[in-house]
Amino acid sequence: MQKLNDRIVFITGASAGIGYACARAFAAEGANLLLAARRFDRLEEMKPQLLESGAGSVHNFALDVRSREQVQQKLAELPSPWGNVDILINNAGLSRGLDKLYDGSVEDWEEMIDTNIKGLLYVTRSVVPGMVQRGQGHIVNLGSTAGEMTYPNGAVYCATKAAERAINDGLRQDLLGTPVRVTTIDPGMVETEFSKVRFRGDENRAAKVYQGLTPLTPEDVADSILWAVTRPAHVNVARVLLTSVDQANSLLFNRKQS
Repeated sequence: MQKLNDRIVFITGASAGIGYACARAFAAEGANLLLAARRFDRLEEMKPQLLESGAGSVHNFALDVRSREQVQQKLAELPSPWGNVDILINNAGLSRGLDKLYDGSVEDWEEMIDTNIKGLLYVTRSVVPGMVQRGQGHIVNLGSTAGEMTYPNGAVYCATKAAERAINDGLRQDLLGTPVRVTTIDPGMVETEFSKVRFRGDENRAAKVYQGLTPLTPEDVADSILWAVTRPAHVNVARVLLTSVDQANSLLFNRKQS
């Protein structure tokens, strides 16, 4: 198991859900946390707790991964040594709406594509060259069971996660011959703000998504990420597919009657 107490871990979308759970998990291992999200105030609120939990240091900055110019500028302006990222967790992502493709909102499509695909590419393009130059690094991309099986009314979101899987696999191939590792973590249903964001704050509709079953927790996913990045340096965990026992795939669930 590799130690993390001297590593810089960069997490996008770190202000809630899986990103926040990753920050806590890596803090407990003594990592130095570079945290980015649109909600900078929430990152600042997290900072004392993360330091108390064992993080070596924490540096927060506001970032909207949809903006290529913002990603390039803010990562280029990071104070030393924060630009020397050892572990990148491309967590920022979202879903909007649950509509038939022919009824869908173009604005929702663009937000998902800009965040889940283009944002992933922008951050990766800015960080990975430094890993190659330094001869070490690990990129962890957040995928989904939606990337392997499309479900009704979710075509565009599923397409963005299928793209994530292709980008992940292509990047791993392109890095062959370097020590840099690439992993995709593909969880099924996780109880976070995901559904609340998808339904634009409709808490009742969001709650029904998890009704009658036990979903994964953000901590379950963070634990898988921590496991993948702490394997011996010669081991590359290409993919982890993760669901609760109440989910078989994107379409099959075991919902208990109340």
